[in-house]
Amino acid sequence: AVRCGEGGDRLQWLGPSVPVVVVSDRIRPCVPLPLAVRGGCARRADAEGAAVGRATAHGNALAMAEAGGAGGGSVVSSVMKEFRLMKEKFKDEDDETLFQVLEKSTVLQECRVFHDAAFVKMHPKRCCELITKLLFLLTQGENFSGPEASEVFFGVTKLFQSPDGNLRRMVYLFLKEVAEVTDAGEIIIVHSSLTKDMNQNQDTHLYRANALRVLRKIIDSTMLGQNERYIKQAIVDKHDLVASSALVAGLHLFAENPDIVRHWVSEVQSAVQAKRHMVQFHALALLRRIKQHDRLAVSKLVTQLMRGSVTSPLALCLLIRYTSSLLHEDMSATNARAAYEFLESCLKERSEMVMYEAARAICALPKVVPRDLAPAVTVLHLFLSSPKPALRFAAVKTLSKVAMTYPALVSKCNDDLESLITDSNRTIATLAITTLLKTGSESSVEKHMKQIMSFMSEIADEFRITVVRAVHELCLRYPAKHRLLFGYLADALREEGGYDFKKAILDSMMELIDKIPDAKTEGLFQLCEFIEDCEYTQLSTRVLHLLGDAGPTTSQPGSFIRFIYNRVILENAAVRSAAVTALAKFAARVEWLRPSIVALLARSLHDEDDEVRDRAALHLALLRTAGDGSPGALVSCALPLPVTALAKALHAYQLRPPAGSFSFEALPHVEVVDDAEETAAATGGAGGGDGGAAFGTASRPAGAAASTDSSYADDLYKIPAFASLGPLFRSTRPSELTETELEYVVNCVRHVFADHVVFQFNVTNTVPEQVLMNVSVAMEASEPDAWEEIAVVPATRVACNVPTPSYVCLRRNPAAGFPTTTFACELKYTACEVDPATKEALGDGFEEDYPLEDLEVGAADFVAKVQVEEFKRAWEAAGADGEVIESFQLSHKSVEAAVSAVADFLGMQFCEGTGSVASNARAHMALLSGVFVGGIKVLARMQVKMDRTMGCLLKIGVRSDDPDISRVLVDCIH
Repeated sequence: AVRCGEGGDRLQWLGPSVPVVVVSDRIRPCVPLPLAVRGGCARRADAEGAAVGRATAHGNALAMAEAGGAGGGSVVSSVMKEFRLMKEKFKDEDDETLFQVLEKSTVLQECRVFHDAAFVKMHPKRCCELITKLLFLLTQGENFSGPEASEVFFGVTKLFQSPDGNLRRMVYLFLKEVAEVTDAGEIIIVHSSLTKDMNQNQDTHLYRANALRVLRKIIDSTMLGQNERYIKQAIVDKHDLVASSALVAGLHLFAENPDIVRHWVSEVQSAVQAKRHMVQFHALALLRRIKQHDRLAVSKLVTQLMRGSVTSPLALCLLIRYTSSLLHEDMSATNARAAYEFLESCLKERSEMVMYEAARAICALPKVVPRDLAPAVTVLHLFLSSPKPALRFAAVKTLSKVAMTYPALVSKCNDDLESLITDSNRTIATLAITTLLKTGSESSVEKHMKQIMSFMSEIADEFRITVVRAVHELCLRYPAKHRLLFGYLADALREEGGYDFKKAILDSMMELIDKIPDAKTEGLFQLCEFIEDCEYTQLSTRVLHLLGDAGPTTSQPGSFIRFIYNRVILENAAVRSAAVTALAKFAARVEWLRPSIVALLARSLHDEDDEVRDRAALHLALLRTAGDGSPGALVSCALPLPVTALAKALHAYQLRPPAGSFSFEALPHVEVVDDAEETAAATGGAGGGDGGAAFGTASRPAGAAASTDSSYADDLYKIPAFASLGPLFRSTRPSELTETELEYVVNCVRHVFADHVVFQFNVTNTVPEQVLMNVSVAMEASEPDAWEEIAVVPATRVACNVPTPSYVCLRRNPAAGFPTTTFACELKYTACEVDPATKEALGDGFEEDYPLEDLEVGAADFVAKVQVEEFKRAWEAAGADGEVIESFQLSHKSVEAAVSAVADFLGMQFCEGTGSVASNARAHMALLSGVFVGGIKVLARMQVKMDRTMGCLLKIGVRSDDPDISRVLVDCIH
């Protein structure tokens, strides 16, 4: 057996019976261990007199043996021969274990020798074996009863009597594993032994480090205070292993005892300044954890460390992530440029890990421009030719994300990406081909598709889904290639794969059918073939629903009937029900098919499933009794507005129904805001990376998502002063009138009626010692002729942290039109002290005024966001008589920001997904719709583009039944 020296440059012949472990010279020196743990099983290493390590360790030992010198040639040769024999013997034993027939009772009986002090001192190796068996039983899920656990635990504590280093480390390992499942009263017994080990001399750093690791598992907040000085001393210890162990213990202890760990700031800061790589890494992680809730302190820490005091590659990676997080929160900060320059400087580091982390952080920055991305893309380009698979994978994955936004920037890497298509790692090859699909030209599509098909079956579903999404984007970019790409998607749909993979393909094909008219008929036939052998009920029903909606509009609608009726005969009840509905849609919209389909539906009246029979009976009754052309809307279930909006409108209608019979036109107009568009607006649009979404969400006004028109109507209709206002038209989102950190927090919701506006001021008192009485808001309009105050409903009592509304009702002067009006607002209240015991007000209090932010009311407040299903048809029906067209030069720096701002000015809803704008777009057309107060439908069509000389240009047309309303809305843009 051979033991390496401290530096890995010495060999010592120990004889054939001494067990050792061969370790790499890059790892800390290891004392001899009697066990080698590999593949989840423990193996005795002393059977043949040598320990077998990993393959890399073999290589190091053999290389050093060959360099041992001529004097020990025969010895070294015998060692090498023995190593080869042992390697062959253990080569095929990965799936076996020496503990297959291990019994708990036998092990517990053997462990009773722990109580024999003489045996423990004489046979430490045997004790290590017994602890290994105990650990094996624990990892296999074996449960120990209370008495058994106590007996074993107390037996293990007796092993502290042995001075053997190997045994001591095994004891540490066992205590760490059982600390969480052992009774607190028992585990604390080892505290004194651990404390003693922590105070050993400097040469026993393994004892001290491991004792710290175990100690953090067993102490609570009370005992932490007693041991705090030991941990603080260990943090600044000169030995890296001890200092890192103390810092890691601090990271774990911070979750339960943050106040105590915060006292270690000075020691942790000293460790951050140390030029020891692992210590610096752990110290930076703990220091940031301590200051995580103080954004200013984190910013100062990052700014200080960016000056070059960090030398550890791991610590640099952490610092890069912290810097990136700060940039995600505020790209306009004063030190944002310095932070970016730090990230760019990290691209020149010697460590590949640091270089990649910096490149990834730069690529994920929100709204980053191509000029700033170029250095990161250059580094990733170099990594594509790296011999390390991990680096190639990381580089191509990051470039794939960048290519979604800036394909031209990544196109310079196409040559290296093409060479990766033949990479032996199929994951890398998949990412390379999908990146090429995003950056390649139309002429290269066919070549890339052939390459994809050659290995599609060899990769996991996760990466196959990535390929499908790339093909989907490619088809939208090059509609002329839809036949080739649809053929690929159809072939992939027939291959073996899981539900998520099939669903991704189906989603892509359905969207392409909707976006590319020429692909509709071919795509529907491909889906018909898919449901012939589809094992997923949900996917089959989706396809049948699409066939019922899109099939009747094709040139040959009768061709789909056979495929649909086959589902009625061959499938389960859920699919049969969907097929019956699809057939009814064809019968309702294609008159010449109706008699044949009625005959087919009649057969389903005798189906064994209730749902199928009921659907067939309903559709047959509608088709037979309705006149020509009338059953279409009823059978196809086409509603005039989304289901969510319909539910809210029906609830508001029930609260105050207007005169006359019920109809869809009589329903009040309610807003339904697209969640995706709101999320994009909140996060600052596309291009945000990690952390961007969270920052945008946090900036959203509290309670905005929870408020609905119908819930507001419930409260308003109960107030007598507002009983005569009529039906509620709409309610706006809350507008913040104070900072959220102030003592009084106020926001305002505007409720719009036909001739009135009710301002609901939600007042929150954050002072526990006070209660506010008789709270109201005084409003002064900049356009006094346009508004008249009708009623003020004050809040009687505002307790601490209980939002309470106060109302002001103003009547709008119809003759004044809809001018943009600014209201100066002031909170008026009587402040009273509170009895801590009863929470009741003491005394009469004193009157006070509290200034609020100004509140603006414009024409957009009188527009409800209402979606239209077919914008083109609605636009043509509105006609040009009420149209107003204008052009504007805007001050916005991007098309994305301009489109969002114009939509806010108008207060209208995006239609047909036109609210999604690429962050690097140079031009965009958006469609908007809404309803103005009084039930006047309004539509808008705008085109925004960036001109090199004129900047951001807008051309917009607004149509409505009243040209004056169109003019009012156009005048809102500024």
